[in-house]
Amino acid sequence: MTETAKSGNTTPQEGYVKVCALDEVPADGALGVEVGDTPIAIVRSGEDVYAVNDICTHAEVSLSEGEVYDGTIECWLHGSCFDLRSGKPTNPPATQPVATYKVKVEGGDVYVSLGDD
Repeated sequence: MTETAKSGNTTPQEGYVKVCALDEVPADGALGVEVGDTPIAIVRSGEDVYAVNDICTHAEVSLSEGEVYDGTIECWLHGSCFDLRSGKPTNPPATQPVATYKVKVEGGDVYVSLGDD
């Protein structure tokens, strides 16, 4: 399921957009959302929450449909894994990283910033 973040949502800091409630993101799993036209996978790995681009750089399929383990998300199609902190692939066939985004959890909601600030 993909959710679309709408403009005008309250933000904990300028530049952050509310994308979902934390309880919508499965434990050690991912939820696909969109901020504007950008597909993002909101990922829970243990107690941590990450935001990465939802499109695999190798096969252009949704990473949010893959498995999450050991701080990585695995593309379901060909098995490439991406480090959730850096976006870098940890094994082939992917060779290019996915973008990572700043994420905050406040008041039970997840906020993402696409900016470099």
